[in-house]
Amino acid sequence: MFFARAERRTLRVAGGLALGVVLVFVGAATAVLLAHAGGGGGAPLFDAYIWRVAQFTLLQATLSTLLSIVLAIPVARALARQRDFWGRVWIIRLSVVPLGLPALVAALGVIEIWGRQGVVNDLLRLAGLQNPVSVYGLTGILIAHVFFNLPLAARFLLAALDRIPPEYWLSSANLGMGNGAVFRLIEWPVIRRVLPGIGGLVFMLCATSFTIVLTLGGGPAATTIEVAIYQALRFDFDPQRAVLLAFLQILVTAALLWLISLFGRPPDEGVTAGRAIRRFDGRRRRVTDGFVILAFTLFTAAPLAATLASGLAADFGRLAVDPLLHRALFTSLAISFASASLSLAIALPIVLVPRLAETGDAGLATRLIGRALPATGSLILLVPPVVVATGWFLVLRLFGETGRFAPAVITVINALMALPFVVRVLEPAYRTHLSRTARLALSLGVTGMHRLRWIDWPALKKPFLTAFAFAMALSLGDLGAVAIFGADGFVTLPWLLFSRMASYRTADAAGIALILGVICLLLTLPSTAADRTTERPAIDA
Repeated sequence: MFFARAERRTLRVAGGLALGVVLVFVGAATAVLLAHAGGGGGAPLFDAYIWRVAQFTLLQATLSTLLSIVLAIPVARALARQRDFWGRVWIIRLSVVPLGLPALVAALGVIEIWGRQGVVNDLLRLAGLQNPVSVYGLTGILIAHVFFNLPLAARFLLAALDRIPPEYWLSSANLGMGNGAVFRLIEWPVIRRVLPGIGGLVFMLCATSFTIVLTLGGGPAATTIEVAIYQALRFDFDPQRAVLLAFLQILVTAALLWLISLFGRPPDEGVTAGRAIRRFDGRRRRVTDGFVILAFTLFTAAPLAATLASGLAADFGRLAVDPLLHRALFTSLAISFASASLSLAIALPIVLVPRLAETGDAGLATRLIGRALPATGSLILLVPPVVVATGWFLVLRLFGETGRFAPAVITVINALMALPFVVRVLEPAYRTHLSRTARLALSLGVTGMHRLRWIDWPALKKPFLTAFAFAMALSLGDLGAVAIFGADGFVTLPWLLFSRMASYRTADAAGIALILGVICLLLTLPSTAADRTTERPAIDA
């Protein structure tokens, strides 16, 4: 027994409300999509355009995943072997930075490095080549996706390699194993077990990518399903096509989640006596590993440095008095704060009610809600935010200008978008906390607000703040839902940044990108210093 009677009653009500809010909000969007799909007048579901969009979505996701994984393996192996060089901890922390960086800010950094006037092309022109790299189209999408997902994949692989028992390395040194034998007999079996989860996660992130493709796609030939939904609504105003694409996106997402679910959590690597890890094979590979680590660091740090340099060169005096920037900053902060608060409010019943349903005296309603809530928390993974925004756009346009409703709808969408991560952070923390304190608190009669103030909050303050900060950062950097509802009277920092980039006001765009990036990094970096908070929600690598 973890809760007093009054607490159980409150949790049941909160669980029912959370379940109702998520199901009604997502269900209403899905229902209106179904209604529009039913009125299509016999329009073909898979015409040539939709086939082309679906094929490009899967192609770029496949290539992005392969590049990220293939490059991440030598990076993770090099970092695992070279454990004592100065700066290693900062390079590992650098790999966390893209996780907290808005995609639009990272895209601007990629353009600064790989664009027509970027550093790479400047160096290639000095070598006698004329603009050999184009950052727009498939090439740019792949570069940006690898920038985001190579550090993520390397981080997961490094964590897996670090879990190999130290005794294995001692035995390999005693047996005189070479690099090939070490990889084949020790490292590859571990890597092989985690690759399906990592690959599935990266593939899903790339297949549902919106901002990167919208910014770097460069035209109809490089369009993914989510971008095609946006174009169908905002440019062509073809709701029927948007609905068909939305259901295609749901189908692709569902297939990906099903494939990922086939691979359970990898088993433990082996029993260890708890010795410190010593890699005896690192001394033979210092030069090669150093080159790999340097290349990884430059690839990851260069867009960040370019964004910082171009942002500092912006005219902040003019930006500081720009009323549109003031409105965008206020709107973004207000929406992100509200969405983070709502995400926490929905996440708490999702975390606690299943624990309540485990007790022997739980009623049928409590058990049903307790079983439904965990799946509800990950519903946004099945129905992506752009698809939900499309449904609500079609609903609200019946009541007039959709821009009037944009703040409220985007707040809820962003809250649901952050929900899987918030649950992932809070659930293990609450489970451990309740197992340690719940029975003692009940025996002492400490319940309600007294229990929250004196027992729960001191122990759970850090995971709460971590979840809240990441939820705010995700909302601040979101462009998907905002792009669907974007209007003259409603503007956020990402939408303003995208508008300035589209109108070739690059200096202003760089300054706004720096402001947005710094805010998001300030929110996420303190919490991502620990390894356990860098994992993506709902999918175990």
